[in-house]
Amino acid sequence: MSIPLSLLAILSDRSAHGYGLKSRFEESTAGAWPLNVGQVYTTLRRLERDGLVLPEEGEGGARQTWRITDAGRTALEEWFGTPVEDDPPARDELSIKVLLAVAADAVDVTDIVQRQRVATMERLQRYTRRKRAADPERELPWTLLLDALILKAEAELKWLDLCEARLAERGR
Repeated sequence: MSIPLSLLAILSDRSAHGYGLKSRFEESTAGAWPLNVGQVYTTLRRLERDGLVLPEEGEGGARQTWRITDAGRTALEEWFGTPVEDDPPARDELSIKVLLAVAADAVDVTDIVQRQRVATMERLQRYTRRKRAADPERELPWTLLLDALILKAEAELKWLDLCEARLAERGR
C-alpha cells in the first residue's frame, strides 16, 4: 500500500495536519490499516522534499498543516489512473508455507492445508456476519472492505482445494 499517495489523496480534498491525516486515513479505510502518526510526519517530510506537498503555518499557534501541490495532484492522478499490478506477486505467507512444506517433503502438507481451510472458513464466516450487520449507506468503506475480504477468503479456499487435489494426484 502506498502511504505517500494515500496521504496525497486525502490532501487533495483539503489541507490537514499530521494527526488529522492519520485520522482521515483510518476513517477512509474503515480502520483496517492503522497508521503511526510518526510515519505520517516522516512521509510528509519526504513528500515535501519531492515537491508534492507544502507546509502551511497555522495561525495563532495552530498546528502546522500541509497542502498538496500541483506536482502532488499530478502524481495522484497518475496513481489513480494506473491499474494495480501483482507482478511479481506480493509475498504471501500461506503460499510460501505450502510451497516450502512441499519442497521439504518431510511435512504433512495435507495437514497444513486442512488447518488453513478451517481457519479461512472461520474468517469467512466472521466477515460474512460483519457484512450482514453493516449498513452500506452509512458504512460504505467498511462494506467495500468486507466485500474484498470475503472474496479473498473464498479465493483462498478454492486455492486450498486445488492444492489438496494436486497433492492427492501425487500421492501425498
